Amino acid sequence: MNESTDEITLDAAGVPLSGLLAEPTHTEPRGVVVALHGAGMRAGYFHGHSYPGQSLLETGTRLGWTVLALDRPGYGSSAHRLPRGQELDEQAATLRAGLKDFTDRYSSGAGLFLLGHSFGGKLVLTVAGNGGEQELLGVDVSGCGHQYAVSPDEISDLHDRRRWWLNWGKLGFYPPGTFRHSESIVTPVPCREIDVAKRWPDIFPTIAARIRVPVRLTFAEQEKWWLHGDESTTALEELFRSTTVKVERQPNAGHNISLGWAARSYHLRAISFAEECLVRRTVAFARK
Repeated sequence: MNESTDEITLDAAGVPLSGLLAEPTHTEPRGVVVALHGAGMRAGYFHGHSYPGQSLLETGTRLGWTVLALDRPGYGSSAHRLPRGQELDEQAATLRAGLKDFTDRYSSGAGLFLLGHSFGGKLVLTVAGNGGEQELLGVDVSGCGHQYAVSPDEISDLHDRRRWWLNWGKLGFYPPGTFRHSESIVTPVPCREIDVAKRWPDIFPTIAARIRVPVRLTFAEQEKWWLHGDESTTALEELFRSTTVKVERQPNAGHNISLGWAARSYHLRAISFAEECLVRRTVAFARK
């Protein structure tokens, strides 16, 4: 099976959403993995090339999935339209409009599987919490919890050199050349996102309680932004009242999992969870 990655721009009700698209060739996709990056990054976060097999787009298509990695509202092609960014509900509405344009033009297989890192995790959880579960297979989140392990002041400037340890963790978790290759995907954070990030612990419980599709949350071994000990993750799971939730650990990884040596392992686990969600949907339809 051969695959290639193309640049794409979606029309999100007049807002251009840029991104990267990889599709399996010679076969219909099993579904679409929609990948959303964190604050201060771009879609290329999911298309690393520091070592063979690092890219989520390449891994996903080789396993039969279309992978659509988008620049969130306020990034990429939409930055000039939304220089201050958007609130979470606004981002969710913009994303849904963009995905409507995508599914009108491309095959989506069994449905959409949302995958988000860090602030992208906040967005995919919000989208799932706002309904439309009939089109969503499930949600996979990394680098996002419900209670910060740092003070709100640490969130104010995510690119400050003093935040390096929070964003990356141990240097040995990343292949040689990672930081040079990452220069093209690091970008300023829209100011409205900083305010949203600070309010997230208050917003999260309401969002989690509304989600009805399966959720998997992954914390890196050296995740420094979030509390993720046993007591904290138990409390986190209890906030999801209407769905199943998995909380997992990714060894040998820092916050930016998809840029590290553990990227392929994490991506394979995410696609495996997508397959579980697809089977769940298939069996549920068969019973009707």
